[in-house]
Amino acid sequence: MPDTTDADGLTVGQVSSRLAVTVRALHHWDEIGLARPSLRTAAGYRLYTAADLERLHRIVVYRELGLGLDGIRAVLDDPAADVTGALRAQRAQVGARIDRLRQLGAGLDRMIDAHERGLLLTAEEQSAIFGPEWNPDWPARARERYGGTPQWQQYAERSASRTPEEWQTVADTVAGFERALAQAMDAGVAPGDPEANALVERHREVFAAYFPLTRQMQACLGRMFESDPGFAAHYDGVRTGLASYFRQIIDASARAHGIDPDTATWQ
Repeated sequence: MPDTTDADGLTVGQVSSRLAVTVRALHHWDEIGLARPSLRTAAGYRLYTAADLERLHRIVVYRELGLGLDGIRAVLDDPAADVTGALRAQRAQVGARIDRLRQLGAGLDRMIDAHERGLLLTAEEQSAIFGPEWNPDWPARARERYGGTPQWQQYAERSASRTPEEWQTVADTVAGFERALAQAMDAGVAPGDPEANALVERHREVFAAYFPLTRQMQACLGRMFESDPGFAAHYDGVRTGLASYFRQIIDASARAHGIDPDTATWQ
């Protein structure tokens, strides 16, 4: 049996339950004249007739399609309203939102992959960009070691939006810095000299392609470049003794900024 009242109408609460519309929405539609109940009880309570309920059904349908209340009013009350045109316009807006959501989904997938993998490049692309000595396993190892750090998150955020061509630019910039570093060592530029300090600053700028690098963190890297067999082999492959020279100029710059490079921490 349908819910009825003595006046053969439905109360606000009954309509709310039947149409899954909040009482607040029904009151608002009443206030703006979009859907007013036709009857009142002797006590002044709103009652909706069958015709009122049919109008509310139509409002709910158009609202679920995304039409605004003004648009719904026009569809229901304006004989000259182009209903088909309004629906086509709404369909175009929905299509645009769908496209945007698809792009957002793809972006989220890339961000997830970047947090999990670091580099969103195939092994072949990595070798082509970073050279034959590059080990495609290095990003996974880096994640195991640094995956929980803010720096890994920053690195992943940069990686998620970076194309292979942009990674090539990064690699070329790093290679150019390493050549300049080797040339400075060959020329006898001493740690603490202005040219050496400029190279240390340049290193921080180049490294920002991965994540921002503080002087404390740079001092930690300097120690690792010299002590870690993989990093030492890389720099010494550019020029024999370059790993130690690199640490020396980083250390000298750190001391000039009040940092003890031997006790510097990753902060």
